[in-house]
Amino acid sequence: MPATQASLSPTRQPCTTAVIAALLLVVLGGCGPTSFLITPVSARQALTEEVVLRESFWATQKLALVDVDGVLQNARPTNLLNAGGENPVSLFTEKLDKAASDRNVRAVVLRINSPGGGVTATDLMYGELKKFRERTGKPVVAAILDLGASGGYYLACGADKIYALPTSVTGSIGVIMIAPEFSGTLAKLDAHVNVIKSGAMKDMGSLFREMNEQDRAVFQGLIDGMYTRFLEVVAQARPGVDAAKLRQLADGRVYLGTEAKANGLIDDVGTLRDAILAAKAAAGLADTKVKVVEYGRPLAYQPNIYARGDGPGQINLVNVQFPDWLSSPAPQLMYLWAPAW
Repeated sequence: MPATQASLSPTRQPCTTAVIAALLLVVLGGCGPTSFLITPVSARQALTEEVVLRESFWATQKLALVDVDGVLQNARPTNLLNAGGENPVSLFTEKLDKAASDRNVRAVVLRINSPGGGVTATDLMYGELKKFRERTGKPVVAAILDLGASGGYYLACGADKIYALPTSVTGSIGVIMIAPEFSGTLAKLDAHVNVIKSGAMKDMGSLFREMNEQDRAVFQGLIDGMYTRFLEVVAQARPGVDAAKLRQLADGRVYLGTEAKANGLIDDVGTLRDAILAAKAAAGLADTKVKVVEYGRPLAYQPNIYARGDGPGQINLVNVQFPDWLSSPAPQLMYLWAPAW
């Protein structure tokens, strides 16, 4: 028996070696050559400028393309697998400041793709945009892409002109409050929450008790005040729409770009490139070759005018962003179009 094993051993060894060699050839052949790129990254995270459209190699005059994407909130966004990111209000203000400090930036194109967001965050961004126009005199043209509803439209009203695509969804003028309540579930579980409070209204909007009429009246007063402010912003931006018609339009419904134009809520139906041409004309550069620049963090590659200006911070493969009320028990007062909620 030992002699038999010895006679088989030389045959098995070359066979095993051949299989391993074949597997290595398949792996290496399928993957191709492997290389590693090591890029030095500056610790300085100030916004950098990227040219996303150049009409001439010799162009010196600029248009700044400032992007507004996603839900507007005065906080860092969070999602299921990754916490952090940029505060939209802070980032927007930083981009406007950079455009203001560059004398070669003659106008701003505000690229909007947002359903809106928090009332205060929206109003802060609108205020920063108005201040930018007042202190610099540089024209601003808003271009709504897929979505510029509720707070997204509110922000667009801070521009000199508003463009939207025929397929853009805009409007949704109004205010909504998200106040979830689980008192029925707690009752079924025979669970109780002890609340000690200084006054009857201190826990209004609580997750743990049913909203009463007094609570509802107070919240409705807040909603009405914020709605009135929204109407004032739109009326200032769209003087051709009389008050009665505006009230009729501002019942929360959304409009396609063509409907918004017919109702006087935007200036024209056109593409992002049309908005860029309008900004050039507003800056007195209709016959001048310009370059369009966008701002982002270092390593934020922006190959063209449709690229986002965010940095490379999002590294997880699944990005699930929850509504704020799942992470905060406080009622949310919002200029937001979010029918799925």
